[in-house]
Amino acid sequence: MQNHLIEPSEVEQIIQQVSYKASIITVTLFDAVGKVLAEDIYADRDFPPFNRVAMDGIAVNFSEIEKGTHQFKVEGVQAAGSPQMTLQQTENCLEVMTGAMLPQNVDVVIPYEWTKKDGDIMIVEDFNNIQSFGNIHQKGSDHKEGSLILKSGSAITSAEIGLLATVGKHEVKVYSSPKFAIIATGDELVNVEDTPAPHQIRMSNCHTIQSRLQEEGLDSTIFHLKDDYEDLKQSIQSLFDEYDIFVFSGGVSKGKFDYLPQVFEELGVTKKFHGVKQRPGKPFWFGVTAKNQPIFALPGNPVSTYLCTNRYLIPWLYDQKAISAPLVKKYATLAEDFTFKKPLTFFLQVKAYYDKDGKLWAEPVKGGGSGDLTSLVKANAFLELEGQRSDFSKNEKLPIWFYKK
Repeated sequence: MQNHLIEPSEVEQIIQQVSYKASIITVTLFDAVGKVLAEDIYADRDFPPFNRVAMDGIAVNFSEIEKGTHQFKVEGVQAAGSPQMTLQQTENCLEVMTGAMLPQNVDVVIPYEWTKKDGDIMIVEDFNNIQSFGNIHQKGSDHKEGSLILKSGSAITSAEIGLLATVGKHEVKVYSSPKFAIIATGDELVNVEDTPAPHQIRMSNCHTIQSRLQEEGLDSTIFHLKDDYEDLKQSIQSLFDEYDIFVFSGGVSKGKFDYLPQVFEELGVTKKFHGVKQRPGKPFWFGVTAKNQPIFALPGNPVSTYLCTNRYLIPWLYDQKAISAPLVKKYATLAEDFTFKKPLTFFLQVKAYYDKDGKLWAEPVKGGGSGDLTSLVKANAFLELEGQRSDFSKNEKLPIWFYKK
């Protein structure tokens, strides 16, 4: 019986309706990088908390500049980290360092580069750019106390770590990472360290998927299950009790030993779809357990597995806030004419690059089909060619899905 095939756009809609319910955990500031923020962060005081000197130089009262005063006697030095000083005589100045509190009774900082020193007298030589509150980072100009500075759902990078530290968040609430089970099926598979017999191959898809998740900061565990119906059912049932998200490689096509769809049905898994109008990756299967755990059952051919991982699994994880970095959909310009047989959407392996003008190009890479693992190394992205037509012209802009950064 032929499965009902759906369009790639329908795949997106269906899997986006399935939500991974991440728990919220508290981690130390130093363990938060790469996580997704699970709380709003507010300024605990004004930012900056005082009128901050923005350049090394002298601080004077602007009224003296307006009078035409260009020589100022130095009363002292205001260093960063020192208590606020006060200018005693408005016709004088204080030397000030970057990051210091602006002294009282002054309202402009003149950089050293615009002055010269003669003993304890500072002579201003350049008046062209002097203005009231020039070179002063004014109190509260970035954020007022109590204002929202980071929204829940934000990616935590090194920049956010600095901001969290500034507001005193030595602990922070983040979304927990899901527990992934990556399951390879097939009697023909052997471990990487083993020497395969003539009828066997080494496992590669599961390691490819695991590495792709690891690139996004996500851990996973690999399992290898043999093509035995009862063993599959028992092993998968036990995995349902321990893991949150499941990625299968192989066992979903039309072969006599592709048992997974039947096993899933017997275990009470709800099938959302089986079969996508695309090449490679046509037999892609997706469903959810009774506990709403998502199952991505991918075709066993290497390029099919990798395409489905990057086109569907990774974007879904971004939507679920399991991955911290924002996903931006990009388009690339086809570097040469290309033709394929419709009506299936074709994901063309390409070598994408930016030219000297910053334009993103996609150059087709010839491969040996969905089983050609070596072609993934030559390319760095998939270009999505819709299935409604066969001919695509040079200079067309088309959606691109990167798998190498």
